[in-house]
Amino acid sequence: MRAMLLSKIVDLDESTAPLELVDLPVPQPNPGEILIRIAVCGVCHTELDEIEGRTVPPRLPVIPGHQVVGRVERLGAGASRHQPGDRVGVGWIHDSSGANDENLSPQFVATGRDVNGGYAEFMTVPEDYAFPIPEVFSDQEAAPLLCAGAVGYRALKLTGLKDGERLGLMGFGGSAHLVLQVARFLFPESPVLVFARSPATREFALRLGATWTGSPHDRAPEPLHAIIDTTPAWLPVIQSLVNLRPGGRLVINAIRKEDHDKDQLRNLDYGTHLWMEREIRSVANVTHFDLEEFLPLAGQIPLQVQVQTYPLEDANQALRDLKRGAVQGAKVLQIGVQ
Repeated sequence: MRAMLLSKIVDLDESTAPLELVDLPVPQPNPGEILIRIAVCGVCHTELDEIEGRTVPPRLPVIPGHQVVGRVERLGAGASRHQPGDRVGVGWIHDSSGANDENLSPQFVATGRDVNGGYAEFMTVPEDYAFPIPEVFSDQEAAPLLCAGAVGYRALKLTGLKDGERLGLMGFGGSAHLVLQVARFLFPESPVLVFARSPATREFALRLGATWTGSPHDRAPEPLHAIIDTTPAWLPVIQSLVNLRPGGRLVINAIRKEDHDKDQLRNLDYGTHLWMEREIRSVANVTHFDLEEFLPLAGQIPLQVQVQTYPLEDANQALRDLKRGAVQGAKVLQIGVQ
C-alpha cells in the first residue's frame, strides 16, 4: 500500500518534505480490530506538532494522520460491531480505557502518533473506536469532523456556555469554523465573536453566522463569558484573557503551543488578566463518547464543512500550507475512491 512516512523529527521551516512516500504491506487486523480501506484523511495542526517534536511519536518511523474516513475491508477475529463495506471514521483516539475520562488515561493511544494512522491506503483500529459517518456528508466533508469537529465540540462543552451568553473564537481554521456552527445551533441566543488575522477569514466567519469579527489584537464590544482559543501561539492567550468578563472561562484547544512568541507570557498581569475568578482550562484529546455524540449532531445541523483537497503524495505541500496559516476550513488528503 502507498503511505506517507515520518522517519525523523524536523523543523518545517528548514525541511520542505518531512514525509516520504513509501510502499508498505497492508496491515492485518488483530482480534477485535477492523481493517479500513481509506478514502480520505484530514490534515491537522497536531501533525505539525508531531513532525516538529512538540508531541513526539514514541517510535519512528510512523504514518501520521487521525481524521480518517473509509470503508471496512476486513474484520479481525471476534469483531462484529461493523460489517465489510460500512463507512466509518477514526479520530485522534485510537484506543483507551473506555472510561468517561479515557482522554486523560495513561492507556490513551493516539492515531497517527502512537500507532500508524491515515496517511495511507489502509489502517487498522479497534472496532469500538471506529464510528459510522452520517450519510449527509461526503468523505471529504466528514474527515475534519473526526478531530477538528469533535475536539471543538468537546471544547464548547468545557466552556459551560449557557444560551444567551457571549462566546469568542480566537482563531478561525479547521476546528473553529465547525464550532461556530455548532454553537449557533445549540445556543441560538448567544452572540459568537471571531478573532482572526486575515480579513478574508473574518469575512468567511461572518458568512457562517459570526455576530462580530476582529483581529486577535482587538477588544470585543462587550466582555465575553467564554473564549475558545484554537491557535498555536501564546499572544492569543493574553488577548483572550483581556476579553473575558469576570468569572469568564478561556478554553485552550491545542495539543501544544509553539515557542516562537512564548515571551508574550511576560505581559501576563494578574490583576488585568486573571483576577475576578477568570479561568483557564485546556482540552486534552477526545473520548469515544464525544465522537458518538458529535457525529449525529453534525448530521442533524447539518454542518457546512469547507475543505481543500490534496492527493496523498502532496501531503508535504498540505502541511507547508497549513504551517503558513490563513487556512479557511480544513485540508484533506484524497487517498482512495470509495
